[in-house]
Amino acid sequence: MVDALQPGKVFPDFELPDDLGAMHRLSELQHGNPMVLMLARGEHCPRERQHQRELVKLHDFCPVAFTEMVSIFPNTQHDTNKMKIATGAFWTYLADEELEVQRTLGIREYTDSHHDANVPITLVLAPGLEIDKVYNGYWFWGRPSPYRLWEDLADLFRRIKPDFDPLTDEARAAWEAAQLAGAPAGH
Repeated sequence: MVDALQPGKVFPDFELPDDLGAMHRLSELQHGNPMVLMLARGEHCPRERQHQRELVKLHDFCPVAFTEMVSIFPNTQHDTNKMKIATGAFWTYLADEELEVQRTLGIREYTDSHHDANVPITLVLAPGLEIDKVYNGYWFWGRPSPYRLWEDLADLFRRIKPDFDPLTDEARAAWEAAQLAGAPAGH
């Protein structure tokens, strides 16, 4: 695996246009939440289309689960928009037409002589763009299922949220201390 894509490393804070041309910085899209980030192979790939479609149901849970999803395509805005429409996705699709992500990370799929394809990588990012999990989807079965990502996100939240189990004495004591300090309740 590419050295920059190792758990514990901070993912670069790229700024790219979405499929409609609006510029977005990854850290702003993350909103301080965990994020599933897909470095997609490209609009031309039927395996990519299938994987993106599979994640549509997972995305339905993200707004209530304090989790973000983003896909970056090595394509024009037009082709990125075509893929978004074809998959029925409602999360942010970014167009890396200049291949900045591909060059910076060294993820060009050199076995594809017809397209500027990425080796498809799916990342689970902790807040602060910290890499928690990395999946190499060169072969389709290397891509994480929605169920695998659910497990990864549950594990990440368990580690980063002190109140993941609000029934522990520590969680209750922290909540009571926050109440005394005038902090808002809940998450």
